[in-house]
Order: sequence, then structure tokens, then C-alpha cells
Amino acid sequence: MKSIVQIAMTEELDTNDSDSLEESPACVLVFNANDPSGSGGLSADALSIAAIGAHALTVVTGAYMRDTAEIFDHIAFDEEAVSEQARAVLEDISVSVIKVGFCGSPENLSAVAQISTDYANVPVIAYMPNLSWWSEEQIDSYLDAFKELILPQSTVLVGNHNTLWRWLLPDWSSDRAPGPRDIARAAYEMGTPYVFLTGIQMPDQFIENALSSPNSVLVSEKFEKFDAVFSGAGDTLSAALAALVATGTDLEAATQESLTFLDRSLDAGFRPGMGHVIPDRLFWAHNDEDEPSEMEETPPSADSFMLDGHETRH
Repeated sequence: MKSIVQIAMTEELDTNDSDSLEESPACVLVFNANDPSGSGGLSADALSIAAIGAHALTVVTGAYMRDTAEIFDHIAFDEEAVSEQARAVLEDISVSVIKVGFCGSPENLSAVAQISTDYANVPVIAYMPNLSWWSEEQIDSYLDAFKELILPQSTVLVGNHNTLWRWLLPDWSSDRAPGPRDIARAAYEMGTPYVFLTGIQMPDQFIENALSSPNSVLVSEKFEKFDAVFSGAGDTLSAALAALVATGTDLEAATQESLTFLDRSLDAGFRPGMGHVIPDRLFWAHNDEDEPSEMEETPPSADSFMLDGHETRH
């Protein structure tokens, strides 16, 4: 028998059901590995997405064995476990964006590709991390699968300039480094319309971050290098971008806002162990009340830059 309190709570939930739905934050489906150090992985995704104001639906693809200094190993989940996690939540919750992080195996990439195929109207933000800690054979098989299965369905590919250069343009022979449009053209041939490059080297201790299509550089921001080594910056940036797109911010504005979010997270970074600095994705929670915040500005409307979903090409 229900108590009076339970009956009252049930009636209140029924009455306010439509209101609560309208107030629900945008949801981002995230595929990534668990990082016990909290540097990157699902920890970075969940904190960054929540800080932006969206809700992360986290699908665990595996687990890192790592500390704040380095990755020692990784154990991938079975592809059926990955698929069932995502299917269960997708049958219950509507998602605005899919974010693909490190999936751990070609089999898991195949599972993610099948799911995103079934939700082809949902934009996919794909992030390619540095895999140099892995064996050469594992790297090659993973990159080949990512290129064949994920890139044809991705709306934006996020990654470090050097990482994407070595992967997408392995035969680059020019004396100059490839620019954003060069890498964007290579990604476009695989089916991805936009690339978001970080860490483009510039003179005088500056780096450039750029959003580019094959035809034009849409956003270019210059930042001074921090005097520190960070872990988890790429996951933080790509998750922030996914959350901003999910909340209705147009792609160019979302790129700029995500860079501001990362810059402030790095500026407030902390070193919990003996390794690298971790971005503080909750920097805004520690600010003085009188300190103005750039992130409090109202984001531009999504109407000015419509972001289509992906089109499956495999």
C-alpha cells in the first residue's frame, strides 16, 4: 500500500511531467573509455558537458590503466556490451549529439557506427586522441577502422594538428606543414565536412586552433602556450563542442565558446598527483562573485548556422 507521501509525490510528478520535459537539458550520447585518474575519458566528458549545461549519457567502451603522467594499458569492452549500453539509453532518451571518443577496438567502432547509422539525423562529433602509447599494430587497425566506419558519419572531426596530419596525410611531401584546409580536404574525402584542429604551431610561443571546411577556415583563434603539460585537454574541448552544439549553438560560435571553455579550464588547471596538470572543468564554480565570466554571455541562435546530421557513406 502506498503511503500518503508516495501518493502525493506521484500526483505531483504526473502534474508536472510536461513542464519537467520542457526544462530537461539537451542530452549528449558519449562513447569513451573510463579514465581512473580523471584526466580524460568519460570523466572529462561528463564534467565538461555538465559545465556547459547539457546532460551526458556515458557509454563505457573500456578502461584505461593510467595515472596523471601516462597510459600504461587499456582493456576494451566487448562490442555487445557497448552496443547494449547505448541501445538501452537510446530507447528511453532523445539525444541531440553523439560524441565519439576512444573506443578501444575496431569491433567497438563497428558497433558505434551501426548505432549512429540508425540515428543518422544526429550530428556526430568525433575526437581522435594521441595513440602513441599503443602498439603500432593496434594503432594501424584502429585508425583504419575509424577512417572506414566513423569518418563517413562524422559531422566534425576534432584532433591535434600533428595527430591528424600524420594520420590523414601520411604521404605529405611539401616543405611546409599542411594547413587546416589541407587536412579538411583529406577528411572530406572520407565523408567528414568539418575538422577542428588544435595545436597548430605558430611563431613566438603561440598556437592556432581552427575550424575548417575544405574550402575555407571558418574559425581561427590564436592562444599563447601554457607553461605546463596537460592531460585531458582534447576530451575537454571535444565534449564542450558537443554540448554547445547540443544546446543549439551554431557551429562557428560553438567552436569559439568551446575554445574559451578549454582556455579557462587550463588556466585553472590543477596537479592532483605527480604527473601532468588536469583541466579544471568547473573553474566557474570557484570564481569570485565580482569576476565577470565570458561563458555567461548568451550564445548565438542556432538559426544562423544550421548543423545537419551526418550521411552514412559506408
